Amino acid sequence: MKKYFKTNLIGFIIAGIIVSGGFVFAAVTFPSNEVSYSNGTSGLKSTDVQGAIDELYETCTRLPTGEQIIENAGLEKDPYECRYFFTGATPNNYITFNNETWRIISVECDGTIKIMREASIGDIAWDSSNYNNWARPASLNTYLNRTYLNGLNSTAQSQIVAKDFSIGVVINGNNDLENQINDENSKKWNGKVALVTVSEYLRTNSNQNMCGTFSKNNRQYSDCKNTNWMFNNNNWWTLSFYDSAYYDPVFYVSGSSTIANSGTTVALGIRPAVYLSSDIKITGGNGSSSNPYTISK
Repeated sequence: MKKYFKTNLIGFIIAGIIVSGGFVFAAVTFPSNEVSYSNGTSGLKSTDVQGAIDELYETCTRLPTGEQIIENAGLEKDPYECRYFFTGATPNNYITFNNETWRIISVECDGTIKIMREASIGDIAWDSSNYNNWARPASLNTYLNRTYLNGLNSTAQSQIVAKDFSIGVVINGNNDLENQINDENSKKWNGKVALVTVSEYLRTNSNQNMCGTFSKNNRQYSDCKNTNWMFNNNNWWTLSFYDSAYYDPVFYVSGSSTIANSGTTVALGIRPAVYLSSDIKITGGNGSSSNPYTISK
């Protein structure tokens, strides 16, 4: 008989085991979402205690990958949307994707996982025609969703799902994060490869009191760069833009951690962002830089 035992990756709690009428009924509590499971109501039946534990543990290990990551990393829900962000300077959010090092931005409530490439793929203009309309589409949009996407290996391509990315206008220097998120969410673009928004950069900072808004981050950038894992000493484009009477600017994260803006024809770093399917499974790793998560589908 196959035996299952508790591991560090996914834990379970046997709440009670009762032998009745020749069958064993047991209950298990899932720590990540507090859902109780009982083999007495689902139809699973065993004739001994070990059999009940085997069946319960086998069910428990089927927790969705997103829930496993939330539980293992101790992530807390974002106060503005149904998302769980990795925050701080050095979270264990490393993941191997396309045989490269990427970082997990957030776990979404639909089970998908948003990730971004750790290093830039190179300096590229946001839009060669100097329009800040991602859905137009911008030249970078076309490049990422054709040339770049087709250049990923077949496994990586199968793990990506098309999702809505927020491309609403952002007010320069906004000091209200909730309103900024609402503004970003006012317009969506559905696709497979894009970039992170300004609010996502702000929300991955663990010091929200000092760095949790556009204005606060820019006033105290020398401190804010030390509590945000997205900061990497380079200039890189975001997906967010704002309207201007003079030109069509898009925001980027500067090498000093300020959120600056530029015309779209300037070539800056590109850190692609994608959503991984909720069907993927963790096959190894613990999310640390030396032992990134490995996945399969």
